[in-house]
Amino acid sequence: MISVQNITIGNELSRISSAIFFLLCLIPALGTIIFGAVDETTWIIISVVWAAIILLWLAEAWKGGGLRLKASSLLLPLAILIFIGVVQLLPTPFASLNYAATRFFVGRLIVYFVFFAACLTFINNEQRLKKVVWFVVIFGSVMAFYGILQWLANPVGIYGLRGTPQAIPFGPFVNQHHFAAFMEMTGGVTLGLLFGGKRSRDRVMLLVLAVVIMGAAVGFTSSRGGLLGFVSVLAFVILMQLLTPKHRTDAGDNVHLVAQRKIVVAASGLALIVIIFSVILFLGGNDQLLRGTGAIRDDVDVSTGRFHFWPIALKIFLGHPILGAGFDAFGVAFTKYDTWSGVLRVEQAHNEYLQTLADSGIIGLICVVAFIFLLFRKGIATILSQRGFRKSAAVGALAGCFGILVHSFFDFPLRTHSNTFFFFVLVAIATVPIVADTTQKRRRSSSEH
Repeated sequence: MISVQNITIGNELSRISSAIFFLLCLIPALGTIIFGAVDETTWIIISVVWAAIILLWLAEAWKGGGLRLKASSLLLPLAILIFIGVVQLLPTPFASLNYAATRFFVGRLIVYFVFFAACLTFINNEQRLKKVVWFVVIFGSVMAFYGILQWLANPVGIYGLRGTPQAIPFGPFVNQHHFAAFMEMTGGVTLGLLFGGKRSRDRVMLLVLAVVIMGAAVGFTSSRGGLLGFVSVLAFVILMQLLTPKHRTDAGDNVHLVAQRKIVVAASGLALIVIIFSVILFLGGNDQLLRGTGAIRDDVDVSTGRFHFWPIALKIFLGHPILGAGFDAFGVAFTKYDTWSGVLRVEQAHNEYLQTLADSGIIGLICVVAFIFLLFRKGIATILSQRGFRKSAAVGALAGCFGILVHSFFDFPLRTHSNTFFFFVLVAIATVPIVADTTQKRRRSSSEH
C-alpha cells in the first residue's frame, strides 16, 4: 500500500525535477538572445539561473534522501581541465600569465561542468528528450529567421540598439561566424529528424523549411568555417543514414530496395544544398555566398591572419608544454612571439585545438581529445542500438557536435558561451540512456483496446 506522504513527496520531486529541466533549456536560450552571453551582465544573469539549478537540485536531494547524479565518463575530462585551471592559479612554475582571465575561465568551466552534469541527469526520459529536441529545432529556426530579417533590414546594431564597431554581427550574436556555428548545431538536430524515422508530410515540410532557413542564415554570414561546418553536418547525417539500418528488418530487405533508399537519401541531401544556395541568391546574398565559398576574397591573405597566429600558438605551447601559458592567457603570451607591429591585439588563435595546446599544454589537449573520443564512442553506440526518434535525435545531435568541432579548426565558436551551453545539451541528447516511459505506452495500448 502506498501512503499519501510518499505520493506527496513523489509529486514534489517531480515538480522540482521539471523546474530544473526548464532552467536547463532556459540558460542556452537566454544566453543566445542576449548577445550570445559574451557580456559580463549577461553572464551574471546566467549565473543566477545556474545557482537556482543547484538550489533546486539540492532541494530534490533533501526531499528524495540522496543526490541524483548520472555518472558519465564524459565528466572526467572536464573535471581535469578544471584541475589544470586551479593549478594555473597557484604560485608555481605553471602559474598563468594572465591570472584574472584564467580565474574567470575556471569559473566558467565550473558552471559548464554543473550544467552538463544536470543535463545528463535530468534529460532522462522520452518525454523530456522530445521536448528538448524540438526546443532546439524551433528555437534555432526562429533565431535563423530573425538573423535573415536583420540582415535584410541592415540595422545600425543588434536589435537596432547595440553597435559592434570591432565585429560583424549577425542575429543576436556579436560575431557572425559564431552565429553560423550555432546554426550548425541546431541544423544538425533538424537534419537528424528530417532524415530519420517516419514523419507526417506536414512535419517533413516544416523540417525542410527549418533546414533551408538555417542553411541560408549560414550563407548570409559569409563564414567559410560556418559553411564548411554546415556541409559537414549534412554529410554526417547522410553518412549515418547510409551506414546504419533504418529499421531492424533492413538486413532482410531486398538489395535493390536498400540501394534505392540510399540513393534517395544522397539525392535529398544534394537537393537541400541546391535549395539553400538558391534561396541565398534569390534574397541577394551573392557576395556573401561567394565570400563564404572562397570564390572571392576581400583580403590578400586567404587565412585572414591565421597563418601568423597558428605558428605563434605552437611557439607558446613549446614554451609551456605541460600545462600551457594559462587559460585565456593567449593574448598576453602572444606578445612575446608576435613579429607584427603590435597594433592589433590578438586574443584568440582562431583554432580551438592549437589554443588549447597554448593555454593548457599537452595535458589539456589530451583532455579535449579524450572528451571527443568518448562523445563519438557513446553517440555512435546510441545510434547503433536505438531506432525511431531516439536514433534520429542522437544522429542529429552528434552531427551538430561534429559540425562545430570541424568549425573549431578555423575559429573559436565555443568561446561564445551560449554555443557552449547548446553544445553540452547536444552531447547529452546524443549520449544519455533514455528510460522508456512505460506508463504512457500502457495508456496508449489500453485506449487502443
